[in-house]
Amino acid sequence: MNKLFSLLLLFATFLIFANYSSAQEIKPAEVKTVMKKVADWQIEHFNECYSGRQKPHHPLDWTNGALYVGMVKWAKMANDEKYWEWLKNIGEENEWLLYKRQYHADDHTVGQMYIELYRKYSDKKMIEPTQKQFDFIMYHPSQSVLNWKTPFHQDRWNWCDALFMSPPVWAKLYKVTSEKKYLDFMFEEYKATTDFLFDKKEHLYYRDERYITERDNGTKVFWSRGNGWVFAGLVNILNELNPESKEYKYFLKIYKKMAKKLLEIQTPEGHWAMSLLGQKFYPTPETSGSSFFVFGLAWGINQGILDKATYEPAAKKGWNAMVSHVTDDGMLGYVQPIGAAPGKAWPDKTEVYGTGAFLSAGSEIYKLTGGE
Repeated sequence: MNKLFSLLLLFATFLIFANYSSAQEIKPAEVKTVMKKVADWQIEHFNECYSGRQKPHHPLDWTNGALYVGMVKWAKMANDEKYWEWLKNIGEENEWLLYKRQYHADDHTVGQMYIELYRKYSDKKMIEPTQKQFDFIMYHPSQSVLNWKTPFHQDRWNWCDALFMSPPVWAKLYKVTSEKKYLDFMFEEYKATTDFLFDKKEHLYYRDERYITERDNGTKVFWSRGNGWVFAGLVNILNELNPESKEYKYFLKIYKKMAKKLLEIQTPEGHWAMSLLGQKFYPTPETSGSSFFVFGLAWGINQGILDKATYEPAAKKGWNAMVSHVTDDGMLGYVQPIGAAPGKAWPDKTEVYGTGAFLSAGSEIYKLTGGE
């Protein structure tokens, strides 16, 4: 009996080691190959309908803005100007304008791409409309409160998704212009949102005020993609700031708290549940939120902010889980459609922002695995 027990223990140990080892065996060339496949598929299918919509997303819509954030990261890696040209063409066709709502964070998202294109091409016309609109917002700040469904409430960042959409644009504009007024405005508004929506015990963000008191099967409701928006947005802000600044230290503190929590709640399969504290009730994989978490964790390891031995297995396991949901022709499956809360996802359904999240994740996993 003791011999049988020893053999079973040895076999179990082997399986654990095999799973751990397989999570480590990621080659940089393979990361680039799957990123290219996903990027090319998305460009080819860019004008299709998603999330059950009757029309394609507008090129300046937030959904596509999130795609461009990841596509820029891929373009920097790809050694092929066609990706830059594709992005630049979108800006030119839309006269470098943000989308239609003056204050709404979603309609600022595309500004992240414009500023990255400006950095590459040094053409001021690429950022002038964004700078002019943000100047107007600063000098005519919204008087709305953050409570949900109050007058003009989304003129401020009163839902956590907004922290991915708009604040990185402000941070990038600050960096390229050296005008601190953009950082100052963003910093105060970000703090207001965090004070309102960040759960100090769980170190996660509620999607908006409606979810603070809501419970789902007895658990607090922390939407995976909503927190993915925040986590990825933090990285895209931190990349623009001086590590010695008070603003950097503020954002880093939030980032580290979220990273620690994400490590604790990753599923055994490698993804994160659509309701982050409700794995048992949401077993279906979801790749948009999970890809953003992989992106953020891998970035932290690459920056020397997160302990490699502690966090690398989670980042790599997460990446392998994401890659397992890429179809043979390059579509990323299990992307939850547009929503505001935990829901459903399917292996044969995708969304453009899921591709953006996946490309963001790949850009850091590539570095983590030794890619230059």
